[in-house]
Amino acid sequence: MLMVLVTGAAVQDRDGGRLLLWVLATCFRRVRMVWVDGAYRGALLTYGAGLGLLVEVVAKLADQVGFKVLPRRWVVERTFSWISRCRRTVRDYERRPEHHAAMAQRAMVIIMTRRLARKPTSTNKPVIATTTPTAATKAA
Repeated sequence: MLMVLVTGAAVQDRDGGRLLLWVLATCFRRVRMVWVDGAYRGALLTYGAGLGLLVEVVAKLADQVGFKVLPRRWVVERTFSWISRCRRTVRDYERRPEHHAAMAQRAMVIIMTRRLARKPTSTNKPVIATTTPTAATKAA
């Protein structure tokens, strides 16, 4: 997760998306492509293009009935699930958006440090080649 933007309920998603794209384009200059939900169509696409970002909308398929995994959408849902494992991000405990954003970042820091600190699995162990003396070397 590169950034977190938490806004109040009175802020439209498109307005928050503009701010998020601007911060993303200025802080992470190597990012060139962004996937967004279908709610961010319209002016946000041209705004992102003006910032040098290719904004791709991940929308439902026209003939879709029921649940189907959409490309790149599962990454967002999976990340929300990881963040929701932390107690303070499950409910609306925080009164200020900045505090909730900090708790989401904290949750991701915990997840990433646990992954970095994992012990290597058995498949990651180096193979040590040992030789046993053969009959030819014993005779020599």
